[in-house]
Amino acid sequence: MIQLKSAREIDTMARAGRILAATHDVVQAAVRPGISTQELDELAEKFIRSHDGALPAFKGLYGFPGAICLSINQEIVHGIPSPKRILKEGDILSVDIGVKHGGMYADAAKTHPVGTISPQHQRLLDVTKASLEAGIGAAVLGNHIGDIGHAVQTVVEAAGFSVVRELVGHGVGFVLHEEIQVPNFGKPKRGTKLMAGMTLAIEPMVNVGTAAIRTLSDKWTIVSADAKWSAHFEHTVAVTANGPRILTNLDS
Repeated sequence: MIQLKSAREIDTMARAGRILAATHDVVQAAVRPGISTQELDELAEKFIRSHDGALPAFKGLYGFPGAICLSINQEIVHGIPSPKRILKEGDILSVDIGVKHGGMYADAAKTHPVGTISPQHQRLLDVTKASLEAGIGAAVLGNHIGDIGHAVQTVVEAAGFSVVRELVGHGVGFVLHEEIQVPNFGKPKRGTKLMAGMTLAIEPMVNVGTAAIRTLSDKWTIVSADAKWSAHFEHTVAVTANGPRILTNLDS
């Protein structure tokens, strides 16, 4: 069942979202060649917990061992932090963070360059971010879930990249993963009609090559099947009478 949120509940999610956005800034400032994903994970967890009552939402979720997900290059999502995973010049790092605060959840991801990256991979980041913006722009009353996915898909495929289809966005709020699914592909005016009070994690995952994926032996890390690189951008968004409200910005 889709759980609509009141204005007060959306404001509570926005408070969690501001902590989350600040955490992204802290991690981004620390991303550099030579740092391990474990160090970034510890930095993020310490910062989240420094806010009274805030918790890293991923820690222990379904047994996940880290506070945040850190995925390098061809890793799409769910990369496990490790002292052995050292960032190198030219890598890209997808950082996925969830925060619980005031009983409500927020979820957002960004992909960062590590030093100087190739023009193709910079374009991958730019296109994925633009597809997220297009998806958010479609999260308006009168539209449907399919309109969000169609907006994302149109941007991605026009650039010659692939939308990951087996992984989707989702409802978020009272728990981290709520109904409804939010695919990054679709047809306009198809699927559930958007209603005020819906809170959605919209999260394009975009591959340079094939859309196909596989899961590594750690049972968590999901990579592109052809080992070409992938980017991931995500915001938690509320559908409101005044248009989409991004809840995972510093000014949410």
